[in-house]
Amino acid sequence: MPAPIQRSESPRVLAGDRAARKRQVIIQAARSAFVRDGFDAAMDAIAAEAGVSKVTVYNHYGSKETLFVAVIGDALQDALADAISGTAQRLEESDDLRAALKWTAHAWVDSMTSPDMVALRRLVAGEVRRFPELGAAWRHHGPDHARPALEAEFNRLIAAGRLTMPDMETAILQLYALVLYPHLVHGTYGTTLDPKTTDRLIDSGVDMFLAYYAYRDAPA
Repeated sequence: MPAPIQRSESPRVLAGDRAARKRQVIIQAARSAFVRDGFDAAMDAIAAEAGVSKVTVYNHYGSKETLFVAVIGDALQDALADAISGTAQRLEESDDLRAALKWTAHAWVDSMTSPDMVALRRLVAGEVRRFPELGAAWRHHGPDHARPALEAEFNRLIAAGRLTMPDMETAILQLYALVLYPHLVHGTYGTTLDPKTTDRLIDSGVDMFLAYYAYRDAPA
């Protein structure tokens, strides 16, 4: 019986994989350089750390500004991937909105207060006036990435008569303000909130949020 034919990947697929791997190496090198040196990090140093030429970096990203925005997006996706997927899963599988939101808030805080994320957030805050697209990248890839899952669950509970929320956009901003923004504000000034304070902020913040929007538990 003849041996099965081994199908190799097409040159185009292999080239695409190599390019993707190279972009990721450049992103990781740029992230380290920007955290260490700020936006003044030299493209020569980024290229050397990535093990590629400066021309290769420019071929992939076009400009230092574009690379900077890509680093922010990648860092947020990396930090929040588990939190975003976990939020969607818990909202979909549990009928206890209170427990799901408290888990979500802890996941957001843990992700957004890591040392790397604090350093990148300060960097964005310092450069956003020069590069407004940084703010858009931060919003798009940050905790707001969980918005579709939150909106779907809130709409389901509204339809079931278990939630009264006439302005969902404002409500979601209020949720962020109660459970996440205090940590971001303190981080801007180089301070952190201790775990007990975090627990109190999240527990009371979620309770306040649900009380204001008249959340009702599922019928027994």
